[in-house]
Amino acid sequence: MGLLSLGTPLPWEEAKNYADYVRNQGINQFLSIYHKLKDKQKDCLLWGDEVEYMVIAFDEENKNAKLSLRVFEILDELQKEEEAALKNLNSDEVIKTSWKPEYGGYMLEGTPGVPYGGTLKELLQVESNMKFRRQLAAKYMKPNEVPITITSFPNLGCQGQFLEPHYEPKGEASRSLFVPDQIINPHARFQTLTANIRKRRGSKVAINMPIFHDTKTPKPFIDPTIPRNRNLFPEDKEADEGMALPDHIYMDAMVFGMGCCCLQITFQATNIEEARRLYDQLANMGPIMLALTAAAPIYRGYLSDVDCRWNVIAGSVDDRTKEERGLEPLKNNRFIINKSRYDSIDCYISTDNTLKPEYNDLDLVYDKEICKNLMDNGIDELLARHIAHLFIRDPLVIFEESLEPKEDASDHFENIQSTNWQTMRFKPPPPNSTIGWRVEFRSMEIQITDFENAAFAVFIVLLTRAILSYGLNFYIPISKVDENMKIAHKRDAVLNEKFWFRKNVFENEKNNIIYGNENLDNDGSDSKSMQQPNGHNYTDKNPISVEDEYEQMSIDKIINGSCNKFPGLITLINRYLESINIDIESRCILGKYLEFVKKRAKGEIQTTAKWIREFVRSHPKYQEDSVVTQEINYDLMKIIEKIQKGEANVPELLGNFKV
Repeated sequence: MGLLSLGTPLPWEEAKNYADYVRNQGINQFLSIYHKLKDKQKDCLLWGDEVEYMVIAFDEENKNAKLSLRVFEILDELQKEEEAALKNLNSDEVIKTSWKPEYGGYMLEGTPGVPYGGTLKELLQVESNMKFRRQLAAKYMKPNEVPITITSFPNLGCQGQFLEPHYEPKGEASRSLFVPDQIINPHARFQTLTANIRKRRGSKVAINMPIFHDTKTPKPFIDPTIPRNRNLFPEDKEADEGMALPDHIYMDAMVFGMGCCCLQITFQATNIEEARRLYDQLANMGPIMLALTAAAPIYRGYLSDVDCRWNVIAGSVDDRTKEERGLEPLKNNRFIINKSRYDSIDCYISTDNTLKPEYNDLDLVYDKEICKNLMDNGIDELLARHIAHLFIRDPLVIFEESLEPKEDASDHFENIQSTNWQTMRFKPPPPNSTIGWRVEFRSMEIQITDFENAAFAVFIVLLTRAILSYGLNFYIPISKVDENMKIAHKRDAVLNEKFWFRKNVFENEKNNIIYGNENLDNDGSDSKSMQQPNGHNYTDKNPISVEDEYEQMSIDKIINGSCNKFPGLITLINRYLESINIDIESRCILGKYLEFVKKRAKGEIQTTAKWIREFVRSHPKYQEDSVVTQEINYDLMKIIEKIQKGEANVPELLGNFKV
């Protein structure tokens, strides 16, 4: 969740006076990092996953599943164990897990203790490490507490008791009608971030997700659970003044978005050029993987008509003023900004010659003075525009003690960089570290089981290897990627919708891969390693217009292919695995993960969102009115716990795959 610093955070009234100062210092820090490390080379692939958990406390007597706010006791024990393990490591051992806090006071973030390397042996350890993390987290929980991997907690913000312990929604930071401030991580950064977003925006955040109209859902749907007569804060009147839309589920606090859980993958590239190339190519996979991992159909106790969390999070941190949203003429602000600071990327940044200017077809909003400064100091225009685009945002949390710049620091740069939460993040190396240039893939929703999460993590890792090995080209105009993000949210998008995708992803002399007729070279890679040489740069021999390069495809076609017309990403990954001559046992394990992704794309296995929606609608206590009651939520959390432990048979969710 970004940079955690110790110190005294400034309230917005003071922090806004230092915005330009922090921006200027941040740009100076980026320039320093870039010029010191632009030629940095790494010999091998490193990567890691982030899994986020909710801690659920079961009240068996009242049939209630609640979010436990005891996370920091649990986190303290996990970090003590991590520190003890580090002290007692043998020379040939590595620390297995690392634990961090998240925005929600009920959330844990677990990662491998050290990054995975580029060998297949390490790729095969992903699922077992995820299982170990879950078991380790559970070790420090009470008998009625369970670490659950679910994207959104269905009853967050409902009337009644959804927290353990219970608090009334009367917090000064969020001023929410539905949730208390005690639900937020108590670290000063998170409380201040919440308050400063509200103050900068000039109102509370307003998140509206369309209601799922079941047979007995009122039309129009006007939410009867919104408190109408509270006068605790001036913002209490916002719901009645138009913030809460008819036929929508209204949410008014950052925790509704940043309290969701996801699966993220970070890759270290061999150099800056490779990182920029992966950034671009994976950006076009963001919407595809969002739809494929869809897992969030319920908000504030109601079934919604969307399957994904992304727009909820975008709304939850939307600090744009009315001027920046184009609702009032610019007077006190500098730009009209088209998106929240949590959204899809707005520009490609690669130096690869397959990037045509026509692909960057959005009217990019960026700080032209910052861009000129960067270019005057040796940064190419594409990267300069990207950084200048990020830096149209204000720093939201400034610590008084960190105002003075420190030598070889990146805190001011990261202050703004880490609060641009986009589908991809381009990550320069931290100063004075051995870490290289990285990219982070951020769109995937968390899945119920470690098997599913491992399958999607392995799929994305292997896809990066195929991209770099075969010079794959996924470029389409970035406006079409934005369209895909909207499409991905739709109910059952994985089955019912089509997405813009490039028709020919391998446009060079090795064109035969498209038809699957000949074996492919792997350019001399080691037979037991996933590490590949730098990606190939190819130019089209017979260039065609950009508009003819892409079409709308189903996710089934994108993932699994369509006869000789499109190979499918699974085919490309399998060709890559064939080329490195892996042993039968490893191929079998990796094949299991790929087969799962294949079946999910075909619709033979349901998305988590569809499974949750059908569970609710088939529950004996469901009234066909879109309402997810306390008892339904309890039963849902109970069956999820059993699925995670392998105690429930759910072929519609997992097929024949064993947990």
